[in-house]
Amino acid sequence: MSGIETDLFLPQQPEQVWMALTDPALLAKWLMPNNFAPTVGHHFTFTTEPVPSQHFDGIINCEVLALEPTSLLTISWKGGNLDSTVTWRLAQEGTGTRLFLRHDGFDDSDPTQRATKKILGGGWKGHLAKRLEQTLATL
Repeated sequence: MSGIETDLFLPQQPEQVWMALTDPALLAKWLMPNNFAPTVGHHFTFTTEPVPSQHFDGIINCEVLALEPTSLLTISWKGGNLDSTVTWRLAQEGTGTRLFLRHDGFDDSDPTQRATKKILGGGWKGHLAKRLEQTLATL
């Protein structure tokens, strides 16, 4: 199994970054529509456009696995043939926050999961990071 790792410096304090990760309306602005609640054990979904060629119906089934306010959030991430976890870790850095992301659970021997990893890796490091920055700038 392999994963995606990235980090991003954000000029906002960890409390504001945490809000963007755990407030369902803010989370929807930069990631996807959802019914998230910041409670360990809470089951929720993200919804997006289906990608039939990747056997993905547009629904990501999730569960909050770990939650340490303003420092750690881990969720399960199950969509298509992918059963994985996403962990965000926040660390104070100067006057801002370093946000670390790890998305684990990709089977590199599966061509569909390799393609999904590439797509998600580009999103986490690219347009989703930018959308998170834009969302935080409005707070």
